[in-house]
Amino acid sequence: MVNKLSIDPAGLTIPNEIGVKKLVSKEEFIEACSSSNNILNQSLGSNLVIPDFQEFSKELKNLFHELSDFKGGKNADYIPQLSRADPNLWAISVCTIDGQRFSVGDTNIPFCIQSCCKALNYAINVSEIGADAVHLHLGKEPSGIGFNQIALDKHGLPHNPMINPGAISCCSVIRPQDTLADRFDHITQQYKTMAGNEFVGFSNATFLSEKSVADRNFAIAYFLHEHNVFPKGTNLKETLDLYFQLCSVETTCDSGSVICATLANGGECPTSREVCLSPDAVRNTLSLMFSCGMYDYSGEWSFEVGFPAKSGVAGSIFIVIPGVMGICVWSPPLDELGNSYRGVEFAKRLAQKFAFHQFDNIQGNQTKMDPRRNPKSESKEIQILNLISAANNRDMVLLHKYFEIGIDFNICDYDNRTPLHLAVAADHLTVVRFLVEKAKVNVNPIDRMRTTPMDEALRSGSHAECTNQEVIKYLRKKGAKTCEQLLMAASVQY
Repeated sequence: MVNKLSIDPAGLTIPNEIGVKKLVSKEEFIEACSSSNNILNQSLGSNLVIPDFQEFSKELKNLFHELSDFKGGKNADYIPQLSRADPNLWAISVCTIDGQRFSVGDTNIPFCIQSCCKALNYAINVSEIGADAVHLHLGKEPSGIGFNQIALDKHGLPHNPMINPGAISCCSVIRPQDTLADRFDHITQQYKTMAGNEFVGFSNATFLSEKSVADRNFAIAYFLHEHNVFPKGTNLKETLDLYFQLCSVETTCDSGSVICATLANGGECPTSREVCLSPDAVRNTLSLMFSCGMYDYSGEWSFEVGFPAKSGVAGSIFIVIPGVMGICVWSPPLDELGNSYRGVEFAKRLAQKFAFHQFDNIQGNQTKMDPRRNPKSESKEIQILNLISAANNRDMVLLHKYFEIGIDFNICDYDNRTPLHLAVAADHLTVVRFLVEKAKVNVNPIDRMRTTPMDEALRSGSHAECTNQEVIKYLRKKGAKTCEQLLMAASVQY
């Protein structure tokens, strides 16, 4: 967490590691802020990826509390250490690609990343030796079978790196010429770099526990060895040890969100600005997370939730919103497919509320909140387009957002058609009431075709299948007129 600065009569103070305030000079302040220059500059320029991060954080906090009593699932019991975790632990952490942070819940309690390491190991391998070399030993297709099944694809390779056969094969490719200790140190240092040098630890108890119940993984490894999947000269026992060790690496939700944000940011850590992974490695990894990252739920996940993710049986889910943020959620109880029971529900509700699904914006029919939008910085032309589209599509979220920041709702397009014209034409009484009563729009604007909202309502209402008689009644009550009535009234007055 970034320490908060405060001002007292003696000058600028900053709390040190034990919470005691210390007076700092201008030079010390500049040095302390140097790592945050990017986010400071973007904040001053109103150019943050989530412009209203406070509002977005409030929505996430609401989701957190909604799910606090969402009980179900059970801890993984085949690894003794995981079965002992408190099932009530629950945490959400967010890190955007420009370094904005939000955390709620048990975000500083370490947990083992388990299968989340599969995505990271693959990304590191591709970044270091290239995709072609890595894919000599594993495929890139969803398997359609269980994550620990003993099977190969039609090319005689493990289906992908997100299931156990592919993950074990991936470990065999990691610096095979080095000692096991050096290989482990190298990978965990890469994890730490991706986490912006925040907490990355190791649970020896989990490693020993996992190794003691690893008969299936040993069987998988011998099967892969029999089919010549591993690089020549691979030490099977060391490869398995490395796999178990990497599954037993610990992190926290806070640190995990930075790792996810590094993937969201194309391989550059948003807090340290250090380039950790190649763009190709990130692209490949996110593609496989999207299609294969959630065990046997992966197909439904990509359809219903729609952003890359990788889960682990300790209850964590690494979520990546490309170009926006990384999210780490953690809750130990698992569903029947091995994914965090509460974490999956969080992701579903996140996707229902926010336009983060990969294909949400493909039709331009925006009915979800999009925290990436910054209406204040939009050009007038974009404001017109968005307002008219929102009125036509009954997007009350965007209408309220524009109203809160003081956008003029009497705005019109090149045909002089206003949001009220579109809301009436679409028979959206709720939007019409909002525009008239809340936004106080003119009820009698005339477009280029000499049509008022009342003309629009009467024209639409002439069709037998139309139900907008309520709109007509409402507009009459509010003093709306046809263009002809307005012209007659003007001539009489003249």
